[in-house]
Amino acid sequence: MFIDYTYLVWVLPAVLFAMWASARVNSTFQRYSSQYSMRRMTGYDAARRVLDSNGLFQVRIERVGGRLTDHYDPRSNVIRLSDSVYNQTSTAAIGVAAHEAGHAIQYARGYAPIKIRNAIIPVTNIGSKLAMPLILVGLLFSGGNSMALNLAYLGVACFGLSTLFQLVTLPTEFNASRRAIQAIESCGILTEEEVYGARKVLSAAAMTYVAALAVSLMQLLRLLTIVNRRNNRN
Repeated sequence: MFIDYTYLVWVLPAVLFAMWASARVNSTFQRYSSQYSMRRMTGYDAARRVLDSNGLFQVRIERVGGRLTDHYDPRSNVIRLSDSVYNQTSTAAIGVAAHEAGHAIQYARGYAPIKIRNAIIPVTNIGSKLAMPLILVGLLFSGGNSMALNLAYLGVACFGLSTLFQLVTLPTEFNASRRAIQAIESCGILTEEEVYGARKVLSAAAMTYVAALAVSLMQLLRLLTIVNRRNNRN
């Protein structure tokens, strides 16, 4: 039976880390979903307060189905809050809503990392589609064929664009959370004790992006190892 040791060594630990991070954000959100704001502000109210305090009156807030499907859409200039956040008064919901407002502030202020992330999205999308076909074709026809092997290396480079995207995403997510906590405190949305719950939820959510980067980076190293091994054999 064939066992892919490169996957076991490089990727599996990162995948397990990602599974742990996902479970942690869900359990943390669930825990602080039962800690309700003393001021009874909803996720919508919190996002609106953060936006308005930054002069972003034009940014709309809409409700979207699902759980933790919250996001900011820069094309429509709309924050979409999930059912578990929009009308909820928990510290968890307020933390998530303020985080999405933080993304809207980033766009309005011309935050550099988010500009870079948006700029590389088109090439990242193309690279992610081409990566594996190029690697597979390159490896399949690499026997004594340097051109084919170059295709495999090109595929690895294309995959690397996805890793670069994950890398650039990290500072944008951490910065949005930092803006969220600062706004929650300065606007008096939560009490000092309640801020702790919002901070814990955002910290757990940020760890999922760290895990996503780890998986992508380990997969990149695995693919590079496989192609290098074929190159050495040739």
